[in-house]
Amino acid sequence: MNRSNSYSNLFNFLKNDKDIINVRTFKKSLKNSGLLSDDPRLKHTFENLEEYGSELTLEEFNECVKDDGSLIEKFLQQDTVIPNFVEFSEDIKAIYDHCLPNESGKVADYIPGLAKVSPHKFGIAITTIDGQRYNIGDTNEDFCIQSCSKIINYCLALEKHGEKKVHEHVGREPSGSEFNALFLDKYKRPHNPCINAGAIMTVSLLYPDIEPANKFDSLIDTWTRLSGNIKKMGFNNGIYVSEKDSADRNWALAHFMKEHDAFPPNPNLTKILEFYFQCCSLETNANALSIVAATLANGGICPLTGELIFHPNTVRNCLSIMSFAGMYDYSGEFGFLIGLPAKSGVGGGIILVVPNVMGICIWSPRLDNYGNSARGIEFCLEFGKLFNFHSYDNLVNLTSGKKDPRINDQLEETVSTETLLHLVSKGEIRAVKRLVLGGSDLHVEDYDKRTALHLAASEGHLDLVQYLVKKKCDLKSIDRWGNTPEQDAEREGHQEVVDYFKSL
Repeated sequence: MNRSNSYSNLFNFLKNDKDIINVRTFKKSLKNSGLLSDDPRLKHTFENLEEYGSELTLEEFNECVKDDGSLIEKFLQQDTVIPNFVEFSEDIKAIYDHCLPNESGKVADYIPGLAKVSPHKFGIAITTIDGQRYNIGDTNEDFCIQSCSKIINYCLALEKHGEKKVHEHVGREPSGSEFNALFLDKYKRPHNPCINAGAIMTVSLLYPDIEPANKFDSLIDTWTRLSGNIKKMGFNNGIYVSEKDSADRNWALAHFMKEHDAFPPNPNLTKILEFYFQCCSLETNANALSIVAATLANGGICPLTGELIFHPNTVRNCLSIMSFAGMYDYSGEFGFLIGLPAKSGVGGGIILVVPNVMGICIWSPRLDNYGNSARGIEFCLEFGKLFNFHSYDNLVNLTSGKKDPRINDQLEETVSTETLLHLVSKGEIRAVKRLVLGGSDLHVEDYDKRTALHLAASEGHLDLVQYLVKKKCDLKSIDRWGNTPEQDAEREGHQEVVDYFKSL
């Protein structure tokens, strides 16, 4: 295939009646499909676009997208986990608008640094496992992640020591008590990694042989990679100091666990607690945290970089813990009503994971009586009512009235001529056969009167040519330039195809 024609079908899909692409329209198409300008996968395309004006010819377009064209095609063809991303985004905006007037709850004030945050902030960020992204509201403002840090610390401990070792020191059961209760299970362990005692225990297992400064740098690096490197994880020193100054209960928990020999040998409580406070004082924005959530939804692989950060078994264990212990004393009710793993923090953030589909971060600082974001809980409830993502919504008759955004109803009814001809031009014979089984017409023409057989012949796809001939496609069909499929093959130098035509 000639490089100059490599993305001609994509160009034809996007071009206007002057046979050029408007750059603004192109960028809008990318955004509507879920591809944002800070996506590292599109770095070269956006850099190339800066070198051109407001319009692109075919040659300029091919040059711009030469490194990222396959990804762009995938998204614009709606070959993604959420095919109709525009409709899905509109549904999320409707839920956002519904929750916006909710002013119930109050900002956490027991930590002075948290009390300074504006109670009016509200943002929702979504990232799918394909890297489709939608943000609305205050999604680029940093906030303190607080207890959302606990789930990543648990993952890090599992990666370092393995499941058996970690759960010798921390349990995996609901505690039945408040998150900071001075209480251990029957094995003298904290009940799970999401309560304070369990989170302190988990931190004691992290980077045991690394100096404190290097330990913190390593933690920051992991969080940054989890968020696709779009933003380096930050640190709020004021909140760290506040945490240390109001840590009597956490110190009591640490000494209580030490008294019962719950820690690994020779624990240094000062260093353990200081690192725990540092973890709680990390800050980032909802945009980045949604990518972290999507990495968990994607089995530990970051959707924006393709990097495997956590082993799938680690993620499975983490999501299991989140399912029954991630939302403080509201965890049971949350699991019953919404049926998805989640983790909240008193900074107002909620990480919500739809396994194999997407990750969501909701941020609104006003907290309810359980310590969860009041607007965040309302969003999750409305989200659960609208979409059939509850863990058991797939059971018979439980999905009635709910949407499944993973299904493209429009494409189920009919496959466009452009889709069929695009697959033919790419030589995707299996996909073409599936479309035919679904009722697609192989005899359609594009705007230049070129048929599937024209495209298969001009691209040299002999197997597809043979298949189309067997399906009675017209060998003598003529495009608007007066060429037959055989003449196209001859012009492009595909001798095997030419010989096949002559043998008929």
